[in-house]
Amino acid sequence: MVSSTAALLLGAVLLVAQLQPVPSRPAAAAAAAAAPGAEPGQPELSRRAATVQGDGRDGAPPNGSAQQLPQTIIIGVRKGGTRALLEMLSLHPDVAAAENEVHFFDWEEHYSQGLGWYRGQMPFSSPQQLTVEKTPAYFTSPKVPERVHSMNPGIRLLLILRDPSERVLSDYTQVFYNHVQKRKPYPSIEEFLVRDGRLNVGYKALNRSLYHVHLHNWLRFFPLRRIHIVDGDRLIRDPFPEIQKVERFLKLSPQINASNFYFNKTKGFYCLRDSGRDRCLHESKGRAHPRVDPRLLTKLHEYFHEPNKKFFELVGRTFDWH
Repeated sequence: MVSSTAALLLGAVLLVAQLQPVPSRPAAAAAAAAAPGAEPGQPELSRRAATVQGDGRDGAPPNGSAQQLPQTIIIGVRKGGTRALLEMLSLHPDVAAAENEVHFFDWEEHYSQGLGWYRGQMPFSSPQQLTVEKTPAYFTSPKVPERVHSMNPGIRLLLILRDPSERVLSDYTQVFYNHVQKRKPYPSIEEFLVRDGRLNVGYKALNRSLYHVHLHNWLRFFPLRRIHIVDGDRLIRDPFPEIQKVERFLKLSPQINASNFYFNKTKGFYCLRDSGRDRCLHESKGRAHPRVDPRLLTKLHEYFHEPNKKFFELVGRTFDWH
């Protein structure tokens, strides 16, 4: 009898020893196993749907927290200020933000792994928190709106936009510096913008700034009231009023204050102050644009005049763009 009891106790000890603590930030490989059987496009609307819970010990998430599908997605636009918007939203205690761009809806190798994989990329959050992810490429990808709608037709979407001409220059600047860091040559912006003496309308960066074209695709699946447009230029100049509008759209209690922002003269833009800690965006943000011939800039502004007008009519508001 004693030996039998001892054997049972030994077995229990060995079983416990084999259990692995749940990581606070899941690895992609482990996350792929979350919520087995979930299929792409399968509706999962529950805000509290979870794959893993923990008790806060040994690096596990606190009791009651879980990985949830996002209830809000920052869908774009590239070089519009998505990182700044996400960092500012993260100041709110009821927001849990994914650290990296997930590219679930626009990359087939990710989308094919299903909603369980997608949920596994999200941060652990408490039931009352709003989970947010941002992937700027979503806005211009034709297949994304329908896929997002299939997951959750009631989701709230954030779209942050800048002056289309400025966005083109920022787009080029990012790619240029990526090549510089790799010590690779990269053509001047004029070589992209001009072809045979005329504006090269085939340049992808120009297409990304045709906001009305891409928004039309989203409006096929979502009413405009589900999409909040953040003025990226104003967010840079005076972030607090813009983030207040976002709080109201997401139905969050007003927790972010003007004191959470301070202007950094060295960097030339606003930084964040959170619980006595100051933090600024990465040095890759706010880089100086290349110098462009004024005549070419004029051509750029003229090119976007009609597309901007169509966009203003579509959303029922105007922006201070060239």
